[in-house]
Amino acid sequence: MTTPAQEAGEAQEAEKAARLRELAERAGRELEDAPALEILSWAARTFGERFCVTSSMEDAVVAHLAARARPGVDVVFLDTGYHFPETIGTRDAVDAVMDVRVITLTPRRTVAEQDAEHGPRLHDRNPDLCCALRKVAPLEEGLTGYDAWATGLRRDESPTRAGTPVVGWDERRRKVKVSPIARWTQDDVDAYVAEHGVLTNPLLTDGYASVGCAPCTRRVLEGEDARAGRWAGRTKTECGLHG
Repeated sequence: MTTPAQEAGEAQEAEKAARLRELAERAGRELEDAPALEILSWAARTFGERFCVTSSMEDAVVAHLAARARPGVDVVFLDTGYHFPETIGTRDAVDAVMDVRVITLTPRRTVAEQDAEHGPRLHDRNPDLCCALRKVAPLEEGLTGYDAWATGLRRDESPTRAGTPVVGWDERRRKVKVSPIARWTQDDVDAYVAEHGVLTNPLLTDGYASVGCAPCTRRVLEGEDARAGRWAGRTKTECGLHG
């Protein structure tokens, strides 16, 4: 049985969520054609310290853009325990040379502890559960102190991302979700990287078009879309963070 105080708290949270959702939907319409930096500047002005960027450290494009909009912005990185060494190196380089604050989130269990509970190589037998334990749950906990988060999602990456709004509502986490480069193409990303000298994961020059956990990522073949190297041979195309 809930107490009056609990009911009042839940009502306040529901009211806040409704306001944020309305804000997100309006901004999504108004900023659809805005430059990425303008979208991030809006987010920084609107949410201040309750805004963060998430990065897989495939590249630091969105982190770089966000640092221009809000120097010292929080950049949240999920260390699943399965990353390529190059990915960890990219994270460390971003933390060292960019005007951001990198925050590393880790799952509640180490890989060894997960293996003991669920058996070895859960990522092969049940990749959805592995992603839920090592990505989705840590992110939900890590985003608790924020009202809005930014991602590097692009519409051209795969059919599942074709409808990504530049500003939308994350119903699961009840937060505003900002995707400032949603309209960009790979050529746009490459041009920004070249112009600003942005850090990128070395694997991107070694045949990988999308970089995730090492056991579930392979190089892409000519003509494949950027996400084809993730969970190759399975119907799975997303880790669950964005859907």
